[in-house]
Amino acid sequence: MSDGHFLLLIALMTLTTVVTRSFFFMIGGSRRMPGWLQKSLGYVPAVALSAILAPDLLMADGALVTPWLNIRLMAAVAATAFFLATRHLLGTLVFGMACYTVLRLAF
Repeated sequence: MSDGHFLLLIALMTLTTVVTRSFFFMIGGSRRMPGWLQKSLGYVPAVALSAILAPDLLMADGALVTPWLNIRLMAAVAATAFFLATRHLLGTLVFGMACYTVLRLAF
């Protein structure tokens, strides 16, 4: 790609970011979002995080890994169970990494 293509790409990405992030400011306060839409927007961070983590947890070298051989998935399940039991975020991170380290050294 040439320098001109890179500059065009950066400009278009900037425009896209500005438009999507300021959309609700541009339409003003005259319109209210329906309650179902406001409620569903609360799930966006969890869905985005899942979309980022799922390929890393489920695949290795572009292929699905069987669940009983996937130490990353086992550590993630253990960390999720720990979080659901304690609701402690920092403890979940430490517990998940400890589980991953133990499983990695064991297998």
